[in-house]
Amino acid sequence: MSDFDPHYLSERYELGETLGFGGMSEVQYARDLLLHRDVAIKVLRADLARDPSFYLRFRREAQNAAKLTHPSIVQVFDTGEADTPEGPLPFIVMEYVDGDTLRDILRASESGVIAPKQAMTWMADVAAAMDFSHRANIVHRDMKPANVMIDRTGAVKVMDFGIARAMDDTSATMTQTSAVMGTAQYLSPEQARGIKVDPRSDIYSMGCVLFELVTGEPPFTGDSPIAVAHQHVHEDPRRPSSIRSELTPELDSIVMQAMSKNPANRYQTAADFRSDLIKVLAGGKPSAPMLLTDQEQTDLIESTRMPVRNETLPSRRNSHRLAEVIEDDGPTPIHRRKGVLVAVALLLIAVLVGGLFAWAPWSGEKTQIAVPKVAGLTADAAKANLQQAGFSVEERREASADITEGLATRTVPGDDVPTPEGSEVTLYISSGPQRVAIPDLRGKSESDARSLLATRGFKTVKTEKIESTTALKDKVVRSTPQTNANVAVTSTVVLYIGTGPSEVTLPDLTGQTEDEATTALRQLGLEVVTVRADSDLPEGQVVNSSPDGGTSVRVGSTVQVMISRGNQFTVPDLKGKSTRQAQDALVEAGWDPNTLTIRERKVPLGSRDDARVISQTPPPGSKLRKNESVTVVVGKASLF
Repeated sequence: MSDFDPHYLSERYELGETLGFGGMSEVQYARDLLLHRDVAIKVLRADLARDPSFYLRFRREAQNAAKLTHPSIVQVFDTGEADTPEGPLPFIVMEYVDGDTLRDILRASESGVIAPKQAMTWMADVAAAMDFSHRANIVHRDMKPANVMIDRTGAVKVMDFGIARAMDDTSATMTQTSAVMGTAQYLSPEQARGIKVDPRSDIYSMGCVLFELVTGEPPFTGDSPIAVAHQHVHEDPRRPSSIRSELTPELDSIVMQAMSKNPANRYQTAADFRSDLIKVLAGGKPSAPMLLTDQEQTDLIESTRMPVRNETLPSRRNSHRLAEVIEDDGPTPIHRRKGVLVAVALLLIAVLVGGLFAWAPWSGEKTQIAVPKVAGLTADAAKANLQQAGFSVEERREASADITEGLATRTVPGDDVPTPEGSEVTLYISSGPQRVAIPDLRGKSESDARSLLATRGFKTVKTEKIESTTALKDKVVRSTPQTNANVAVTSTVVLYIGTGPSEVTLPDLTGQTEDEATTALRQLGLEVVTVRADSDLPEGQVVNSSPDGGTSVRVGSTVQVMISRGNQFTVPDLKGKSTRQAQDALVEAGWDPNTLTIRERKVPLGSRDDARVISQTPPPGSKLRKNESVTVVVGKASLF
């Protein structure tokens, strides 16, 4: 088993803080060291990884999720498994989204709800993502506000595609795992009943999410997940407008059709659901049947009552067929039959009139035209296309890291949204990547500098080593671009990290001239101080240095160099020489003829020391200034 470092994954991803937990996994922030980008990594819980079924299904669903590439779906970059002490641990590397979930946005809202137009706009993008997934034969099965993120630019990102399916095949039941129990508020009736599901199950869940966004509360609540699931199966949801009266009948119709108990009565595709949302956003009517208001229902009931008789029709609990009701009603079946027929006729007339008013073909609404796609076109071309389609155009500039400056980025309303002819469309033109001033990073650690750059939006940061003072060792010495430079956030920032002063080895300078030694030391980046010293070397030559030659010193340090005065000589050995020979030897050694002090010592007659130097001061080898005196002791033959 290989060594396991909990801070790294597969030797490529440096793990950071934990972003969140799920029923079967946890998500961590990480840095891709190979591609130098931020990612989010979902890791299967270690206890579940030991279960072969969870392990295999997680890997299979990870591979399926990696196939989904859509602007509104969190992208999967990589999958793999880490070798840990507990065994292989599968993981999924995903796009890191800097934003908030719909759940968090809803909780942070002061009003407790999301504005209906904003909610429908977001859910239209969610529906587009779900439609793409469904066409790839992947059912999400866990659609809820916590699985939809809105990034800092306002874009929708749907998360956890296919991951919930790793817990079951196509028949999740309420008893299989607490993770399914945890999202009971958004379960479709077929999920709650434990039967096979299809894409229409996701449409029901999207209806639940839209209901909660516009009302501030889920469609069903209860003391337990089982109680909530029971309501999903057996009870009709309230109309959103019954909770917030300002909500429109059109929105009621969309939510109620999406949340039909019978899948056959729902929108059959997520694309149909999105289409109705876009129609209502554009001011039109949805394809979903319009619902009668409470007052309209009351008026309809009153209109069907017969003034001739003060009798009521039997309830459906007591009769299954209209014929049985008529036969059991006594001696006047013909009158009864006529009353029922009149009531049915009036009901049909009311429905037709209501539908006619809802359709309102005489209202004179302007023709709805789909906004053409212009992203990527030049500003002039995009404007011309929109004007040719029948719209007035307002241009605005916005920063874009992906689209070249001068090209169209988007329109509001968006692509393909039905919009009244002649209305104004806002055209956004790229001003290029956002430009930000480089902060002052000098003296900061590499990690602090990177964090500060990240808060400014810079993502590509490189480092290089550079010599520095001791104080700036392991700190930022400078950056490229330099401090306060206004550059695009997509630019690469280079941080120059100090290594401290470099070191050099002192050469042996002995015998060099003062100029030669000074030049050599300054070429190494050293400072030089010269001091005159007594020496037998010729005047102007280097005697020694401090520190000594061969020593390593930091660049920029000061070296003291001793320069010879040339005022000394080395005293030779005079023993055995005559006085004359001794004086000549001293002169030859460099002594300036001065005082040679001679002292005599008696020696026996015939001694070889007679008239010869017996001893001397200073001794041989001593250093002596050239102008100082020398004393010798010379033997003198004597009888006594």
